Amino acid sequence: MKQLFKVGDKKEYTRTVTAADFAGFNGEIVHPVCATFSLARDIEWTTRQFVLEMREDDEEGIGTFITIEHLAPAFEGDRIVYSGYIDHIEGNELICTVDARVGDRLVARATTGQKIFKREKIKKLFEKK
Repeated sequence: MKQLFKVGDKKEYTRTVTAADFAGFNGEIVHPVCATFSLARDIEWTTRQFVLEMREDDEEGIGTFITIEHLAPAFEGDRIVYSGYIDHIEGNELICTVDARVGDRLVARATTGQKIFKREKIKKLFEKK
């Protein structure tokens, strides 16, 4: 694992909300706003940007946790800017915080965890027993 980053380093990702991001289950839309699970996908992608640069060719990252406070709605057409910051790096573990904003409005804040392992180890972890 390459040691390229330090606490406080930042990555950004921007995504425009579409109907595919709405809160819905089993084909039924609950609310025509960005769902918490859609935020989770984009929050994890934001912090994965660090992992993509940190991993060696024989390594890969695995998400270990995500916590989200969904604070405000984001509507279709809104542009959400995800800003991810490194909080902590210890060994092969990366902990980040992310703010998701539409303009000045805070839509969500989150914390993610990821670990970087050798691909061979991951393959063994995912083998069906």
